[in-house]
Amino acid sequence: MTETLKQVSPQEPLDYLRRILLAPIYDLAVETELTACNKLSSRLNNHIYLKREDQQPVHSFKLRGAYNKLNSLTEEQCIHGVIAASAGNHAQGLALAAKKLGINATIVMPKTTPDIKVDNVRRFGGEVRLVGNSFNEAQAASIEYAKAENKTLVHPFDDVEVIIGQGTVAKELLQQLPQADVVFIPVGGGGLLAGMAVYLKQLNPRTRIIGVEAEDSACLKAALEAGEPVDLTQVGLFADGVAVKRIGENTFGLIQEFCDEVITVSTDEICASIKDIFEETRVIAEPAGALSLAGLQKYCLTSKGGESLAAILSGANMNFHTLRYVSERCELGEKKEAILAVTIPEEKGSFKRFCQSIGNRAITEFNYRYSGKPSAEIFVGVRLGGSVEERQELLQGLESANYQVRDFTDNELAKLHVRYMIGGKTPNSAKNTNSVGEKDERLFSFEFPEHPGALEKFLAAMGEYWNITLFHYRNHGAAFGQVLAGFDLEKSQQNEFFQHLDDLGYQWQEETDNLAYQTFLN
Repeated sequence: MTETLKQVSPQEPLDYLRRILLAPIYDLAVETELTACNKLSSRLNNHIYLKREDQQPVHSFKLRGAYNKLNSLTEEQCIHGVIAASAGNHAQGLALAAKKLGINATIVMPKTTPDIKVDNVRRFGGEVRLVGNSFNEAQAASIEYAKAENKTLVHPFDDVEVIIGQGTVAKELLQQLPQADVVFIPVGGGGLLAGMAVYLKQLNPRTRIIGVEAEDSACLKAALEAGEPVDLTQVGLFADGVAVKRIGENTFGLIQEFCDEVITVSTDEICASIKDIFEETRVIAEPAGALSLAGLQKYCLTSKGGESLAAILSGANMNFHTLRYVSERCELGEKKEAILAVTIPEEKGSFKRFCQSIGNRAITEFNYRYSGKPSAEIFVGVRLGGSVEERQELLQGLESANYQVRDFTDNELAKLHVRYMIGGKTPNSAKNTNSVGEKDERLFSFEFPEHPGALEKFLAAMGEYWNITLFHYRNHGAAFGQVLAGFDLEKSQQNEFFQHLDDLGYQWQEETDNLAYQTFLN
C-alpha cells in the first residue's frame, strides 16, 4: 500500500492547501477536461465552462476522495477491510480505489438501489450487502458491521482526507481557467464544495464560490440559517446524489469560511440543465451532476454578463428509466411550456376557436371530458419560446378573448398527476361538510423510495383502514414513486388518520385546497 502523509486533521487552511497539492490520486483518478459550452455561452451572454468529472473511471468525482482516504490508511486499518454505506457514486469510487490498493471493500446499499449501481460495485471488486429501504437504514447497518467486524468506516463526505481528495478538482480547474469569475459547485454533504472552496479562495480570492442545492434537499441553506448543521425533516429523492439530511460538521466549517453564496434550484431547472449538458457534450448527466449548471443558469438571469463561469459536472451515472421523467420536465424548466386550465363553452367549434386564440403556438397536450354542463374545463399545454414575457402575453391574449384562464405551470400537483387524470369528478363533489358522521374527500400526495412491494405496502397501510376515492401512481426510474390519493374521512377519524400518516414514514403533503384538484378532480 502506498505510504503518504499521516492522517492528521488540518487545523489551518494552508494545511488543506498543501495537502490538496500533494494528494496522491493520479495513478487512478484522471485530470478531467474543461469543456467550453459555446451554445450556452451565446444564449446566456457569459463564457460558460463545464468541468467534466463524468470522465473519471467511475463517471463521478467521488473516486478522488475515496482514493485519497484509502491512501492515508495504515496497514493495521486495512487488515479487516473498509466499509461504507452508499447508494451510488461513493460506493463505486470506494470499490475501485480499494481494488487498486488491494484492500477488501464492503458496500452497504439500500435494497432500492438500481441494479446498474449494484452490478458496477461488484464489477469493481466490492462486496455488496443490501440492507433496508433507505440510505439511513444502510448507514446504520454499516456502522454496526464496522464495529462487529473491525472494519474501517469511510464516510462519503465528512472526512478530512475525502475533502482533500475532492479539492483536487479545484487544483485542475484553476490551472485550466485561472480567470474564472464564478465557480458553481453542487452540494450534498459538502465534501466537494468544502475541498474546492478552501483551495480556490486561498489562491484566487477574487473568484466567487457559489454552492448549488436542490430545493428539496437544502441542508446547507438550513445550516447557514441556523448557524450550525441541522437535520432536515425530509429530503427529495430525484437528485439522489445530493439527497442528504444534514451537512457535514467538517465540511460546514470550511463552507462557512470560504463559500460566498448558496443557490437552490428546482427539479424542473435540473432537468433543463440535463438537456443542455446533453446538447453541448452528448453526455447524459445524472440529476446531481447537472445541479451546478442549473445554479449557473439561475445566476445568469440577473448577472451583468460577460463573465467566465464554471460549473462542475459532478457525475453521469444516470438510471436510464429516469430519462422519461427528465424529458417531461425539462421544457418546464426552460420555460418552454405553459400548463393552463381554460374554461370553454360546451358547444361545437369551441376547440377550433380556442386553437385560433393561442396564435402560432403548438399545443403539446390537451385533456378534456364531456360533463353535460354549459361549459367545460380543459387542461392544455402550450409550447413557448422560453421567456416569461411570452407566457404573460399568452395569458393576456386568452383573457382578452373572454376565456377564463388559470396558470398551472408552477403547480406541482398539476404537473405530476392531474395532467394524466382528466376524466371525471367524485359523485359527492358538491358536498363539502365535515360534521360528525359525514364523509368528505381529502387529497394527499406521497413520495417514497421505490422497491419491490413498496406500492403494495402503501395500499395495505392505507386502504385497509380508509376508503380510497382517487388514486394515481407514478414510478420515476425505479428511484422513487409518487402517489396521489383521495380518502373519504369523517371528522372523528382525522386525528387517527394523520397519526397513521406519520407512522407510515413516507413524505406526504395535503393537496385538498390545491386549485388544480378543485378545478379538475373534485
